[in-house]
Amino acid sequence: MIVYDKNLLDNLALVDEANSLESAGFISKEQKNLIKKELPAFKRQSNILVRLGFFLLGAFLYLSVCGVIALLGLTGSNSENTFFKICCYIFAAVGFGGAEILANNKYYGHGLDDAFILGAILNVGCAIAITTEGYELQIALFTAIAAFVMYRRYLHLLSLLVFCLAASAVLFYGMFELGGIAKSILPFVVMLVSAVFYFFTKRILNTLKQSYYYNGVLLANSFCLILFYLSCNYLVVRELSVQLLGNEILPETDIPFAIFFYAFTFIVPMVYLVQALKTKDRIMLWISFLAIGFSIYTIRFYYSVLPIEVALTLGGLALFAIAYFSIKKLKDNEAGLTFKPDRINNSNTILNAEALIVASAFGIKPEVKAPISPMEYGGGGFSGGGSEGTF
Repeated sequence: MIVYDKNLLDNLALVDEANSLESAGFISKEQKNLIKKELPAFKRQSNILVRLGFFLLGAFLYLSVCGVIALLGLTGSNSENTFFKICCYIFAAVGFGGAEILANNKYYGHGLDDAFILGAILNVGCAIAITTEGYELQIALFTAIAAFVMYRRYLHLLSLLVFCLAASAVLFYGMFELGGIAKSILPFVVMLVSAVFYFFTKRILNTLKQSYYYNGVLLANSFCLILFYLSCNYLVVRELSVQLLGNEILPETDIPFAIFFYAFTFIVPMVYLVQALKTKDRIMLWISFLAIGFSIYTIRFYYSVLPIEVALTLGGLALFAIAYFSIKKLKDNEAGLTFKPDRINNSNTILNAEALIVASAFGIKPEVKAPISPMEYGGGGFSGGGSEGTF
């Protein structure tokens, strides 16, 4: 299914490791460049700004091709309505074809390929929207399928993110199709589905053998964490019940199971935080901080019981307490999440050992400069070096 040479994907992982070692000071820039030279690799851009520039260039190229096709179709067709119904399918085919050509020419994470891959997915969604006259469930379903195919074919992380969003939309619209009872239990269904897929992706991460799938599975796993929290967040549930279900919440009334949603809004971020500190999961730690902040915003959105300056002061004290107890928890850890400084930045012994290991692995022969002796020899007037007959 993957269009790329798997040896090049393995080499990409090695090059990324070399970049990490060079940034940490384990190897020199010359050694890193020699490693890159010895390992065949893709045409890619690691600089996000340069990649964004190539993405804009690729989007311009994609739009130019689609524009030429549109002009030919409109001038050669007797019915503009007919061409309008099929044009997005043609544009999607152009995106698939362009992505395939770029992949065969070893473009991966370059920016040009991003434009064609994302353009193909967008046009698939637009084509289904035109054909079905805006039927949301089918739009989300076919967009999810197209995005997943693009990820499996090109290992494109943004396509996997689109798949996660579209798959969530499929679940939402599918529950809407089932009637009023399904709509009322939608938060609980989303919570259960996200929990199931979280543990499913977690299991895949623990048993994964192909390194090039790791980032994608990690993205899906993190998305499940966010979706689980948002599924029963009080603000999300209340506002969606008003906007999507048309429920009217009168003054001094609340949504059903409000106590559960209140408790969920504050308990889940704390569970994330404790679990992140326990398992040394940095991504879960970031998500827990964001969830705590959004939980505070949820309460402030409906209840402004304190002046803003008092609320900020109490919030600062709470953050200080969290930081203090986190430091107490992490200060003795030697690996993972720790408050200790990174030893690789200040250890010449580890640096030299790692450099020797890398040099042995890749056949690198680093130049070793002899240390300068602090002893100053004399002129050597007699036979011995530095012996002039004087002290």
